[in-house]
Amino acid sequence: MNAPMKDAVEGLSIPFYRPVGNECTLFETAHANGLPLLLKGPTGCGKTRFVEHMAARLGRPLYTVACHDDLSAADLIGRYLLRGGETEWVDGPLTRAVREGAICYLDEVVEARKDVTVVLHPLTDNRRRLLIDRTGEELTAPPGFMLVASYNPGYQNILKRLKPSTRQRFLSIGFDFPDAATETAVVARESGLEESRVAPLVRLAGRVRSLSGMDLEEGISTRLLIYAATLIAGGMPLERALEAAVIEPLTDEADVQQALRDLIAVVYG
Repeated sequence: MNAPMKDAVEGLSIPFYRPVGNECTLFETAHANGLPLLLKGPTGCGKTRFVEHMAARLGRPLYTVACHDDLSAADLIGRYLLRGGETEWVDGPLTRAVREGAICYLDEVVEARKDVTVVLHPLTDNRRRLLIDRTGEELTAPPGFMLVASYNPGYQNILKRLKPSTRQRFLSIGFDFPDAATETAVVARESGLEESRVAPLVRLAGRVRSLSGMDLEEGISTRLLIYAATLIAGGMPLERALEAAVIEPLTDEADVQQALRDLIAVVYG
């Protein structure tokens, strides 16, 4: 299992996030009322940064779990481990979050194994309870605990789909890439590159995202734009920066890569 990330919030600055709607207010209201929240949107559009921002803003510890095919309920709850010749119970990230009244963020929850949703259901209704079968404990989530999950609807298929019975247990926010002005400001803020030099990058991303004939699973994410702008701000030539931060990450297909280079030439004249 990927190691869960616990972010300390005391004494640290709040991670930068620029709201595009009422998502911050909705998160605060959900947290105050003990309601779970589901974030839906494409890769790299700011879902994880949003959760980090809100956890710091609310002063709550944050456990982040990157879900994957092998992630099981036991990985979240905990298991007995052999330490120093003795068997010892070790809490998983979800259990620790419940005990501490922290925020637990399950990134790309649809990637996890099916038994994970069974564990989540009692935490997403009025019970707010976590049953630990191995120890016989039944934990009631204290005020401050919040369950947040995210997924990319574009990656769903018949084998990996969040069931309606699970989706309807969450409040939900739809995320997308921000408008050009907002995205330009965000990329400039994060990379240190002047907005006048970021603007063409954002125009390029908009063109790629709007293309339907190009064989790409995803368009250019805001994250990749920040990477590209960071390389450019550090002195790397534009062509090399876009090759490393845009073309190569998006596709391995030589013809699609060439089509992207052609598009870059059009955007940059």
